[in-house]
Amino acid sequence: MALFSSVNESLIVALEFPNPSRSYDASRHCVCFWGYDNSREITFQVDDAMLRNLQPDAGSDERSILGAFDQFREKLLEIARKRYVSGPQNRYSLS
Repeated sequence: MALFSSVNESLIVALEFPNPSRSYDASRHCVCFWGYDNSREITFQVDDAMLRNLQPDAGSDERSILGAFDQFREKLLEIARKRYVSGPQNRYSLS
């Protein structure tokens, strides 16, 4: 007779970033991008100061800020994944 153990599996939240879109919000001085937890859209905002810390020679115009975001995209997505917690919150600020 074979014995089978039951394993208690916990749900792992998988935050995905299938959409490479990002936009600069001049009024908030941040770059916005979006992740998805199943069908839930989660908004992330990275402020200009954080991007300039990552790339000190970045200008302050939209093109420069978006370029800094693009250069450090993978690092920023990693930070977003670590900050994200499944639940009712659907907006996160990275600074």
